[in-house]
Amino acid sequence: MQKQRLIDYWRKTGTITDEKLLKAFNEVPRELFIKDGFEEEAYGDYPLPIGEGQTISQPTTVMLMTQALELKENQKVLEVGAGSGWQAAIIAKIIGKKGKVITTEIIPELAEFAKKNIEKAKIKNVDVINYDGSQGYKKEAPYDRIIITAACPRIPPPIIKQLKIGGIIVAPVGSLVFGQDMLKLRKTKTGITTQSLGSFVFVPLKGKYGY
Repeated sequence: MQKQRLIDYWRKTGTITDEKLLKAFNEVPRELFIKDGFEEEAYGDYPLPIGEGQTISQPTTVMLMTQALELKENQKVLEVGAGSGWQAAIIAKIIGKKGKVITTEIIPELAEFAKKNIEKAKIKNVDVINYDGSQGYKKEAPYDRIIITAACPRIPPPIIKQLKIGGIIVAPVGSLVFGQDMLKLRKTKTGITTQSLGSFVFVPLKGKYGY
């Protein structure tokens, strides 16, 4: 019921207009990606703790970021910060079985948690890698799309390098004190175009290019 309410709200307000994304949200059970004891809050529109000082982002934030990626079938996507694996699962649904999500998680316990959750959701086209994703993941580069799910002081240069021409990066950039600006970057033959999607607050990116 709460799940449908969110979908209806996004449609009514025009917050989310991508029908493939709404379908993916409907098909991926968020309750599989949260800690025991929070099941009844699975579809509250707010973040929830997932352990190790990290959170699963609120549904609206995840949907806005995913929509900004302009995903297409068969793409290869890098996610920096798997968390509980929920956003990777939604992306995986949209890009289809021939598409691939590489999601990195620097905290070993969370990487394990995300792996188990994705298995429970029976999603096959996601690889969870315990790695410092602030450096990107060169082994699988280049990527059609890259999403960073933690606050970064700037977009890490290796990540820009690993993006294909015509590719999109979505990431919250800014200070930990005043919040971050959600940026959408598009890589062109002549450089990078940047668009702001508004203000957000995320946990800090860890690793070489994090805080």
